[in-house]
Amino acid sequence: MAKADERKAAFVVLEDGSVFAGEHFGWPPPCPEQLSHDEDGASKLPVGEVVFNPGMAGYHGIPTDPAYSGQIIVMTYPHIGNYGSDERWSEFGPDGKAGRQGEEEPWRRLKARALVVRSLYDGPIPSGRVSLHQYMESYRTTGITGVDTRALTLRIRSGGSPTGVIVRPAAGSDLTDEERRLCLAYLAGYPRMEGCDLVTCLGTSETVIVNTSGEPHICLVDCGVKANIVRELAALGCRVSVVPNSIGVDDLLALEPDGILFSNGPGDPAVLPHLVGLAWGLIGRKPTFGICLGHQIISLALGATTFKMKFGHHGVNNPVRDEETGVILITSQNHGFSVEESALPPECSVWFRNANDRTVEGIAHRTLPVLTAQFHPEAAPGPRDSGWIFRRFLERV
Repeated sequence: MAKADERKAAFVVLEDGSVFAGEHFGWPPPCPEQLSHDEDGASKLPVGEVVFNPGMAGYHGIPTDPAYSGQIIVMTYPHIGNYGSDERWSEFGPDGKAGRQGEEEPWRRLKARALVVRSLYDGPIPSGRVSLHQYMESYRTTGITGVDTRALTLRIRSGGSPTGVIVRPAAGSDLTDEERRLCLAYLAGYPRMEGCDLVTCLGTSETVIVNTSGEPHICLVDCGVKANIVRELAALGCRVSVVPNSIGVDDLLALEPDGILFSNGPGDPAVLPHLVGLAWGLIGRKPTFGICLGHQIISLALGATTFKMKFGHHGVNNPVRDEETGVILITSQNHGFSVEESALPPECSVWFRNANDRTVEGIAHRTLPVLTAQFHPEAAPGPRDSGWIFRRFLERV
């Protein structure tokens, strides 16, 4: 375990020149001169869009969620790591593996680029678990502790989610002026989240069947699915065929599904024409449901548009109003894009609405069996507040 007196200086550098000091844990961050725009090299660096998550617990599932691909997560709850990590809590895909199906040793299992915390716990943990430091180190993912996460979160709320990078000085305990210049030059050329396709390299590359004797048969299009979505469907008795996000309409229908679910995932939905076309080709032919990115894909297929949010919705305490009943759900969310309500076609109604900013959190088609939820019904902090949404979809099936 990296004890406090063994940690070395590290810094979060934002594209606007803001610098937040701390000490690194997990996998050591690079020095500024090691930053690379090479696609393979950049994918191994702690660089990306910086977002905050206000969850008090569940820190293990956050970096293991494929929907956090390309992001640095700032935990607003100050004390992180006190109950350790257990692989069984991970949100990797349908079979507990990461990366594409068949990759025995994927280089980066944790899809999040880095984790930023105020205070990393380094005391004893329950038997059979490993420390958060050890877990992240084993999957070559950087963490930084000792950061003023309150100030960093306020910066994100006021200015929007910036691009940032975590680095360590080549010598000494502070960055030189030249090292800061190198960081800013690197960030200036790093692609923004808007316009990024982060889905193509995620998900299974071959069909994975879970609960083979179950029914009904649900085909789940894997855009970076959280494992608990698969578990929830299986627990409701479904046979689940998790299919690649590259699949075509005819090949998917050949599997004879009773219903289709488009999963969660990262990045900008507007740059995923194949998935939007897939949804368009299935709507009206099979009952269809979308979660998070899946909600956005289905909405685009129906003719709506999406937009980049200022700092998105992340964490486990987002209130959502069910527009059918007026009931408020406390939901788990992770998204930086939203569906533009004014662009929804008249045959669709807003099913769920965010109670804070009134953005669209789910739609229902008035005549076709099409439902969506922007939030995660499989991860409600209640913890069962919104599990009924899966059953509503199965009723449509």
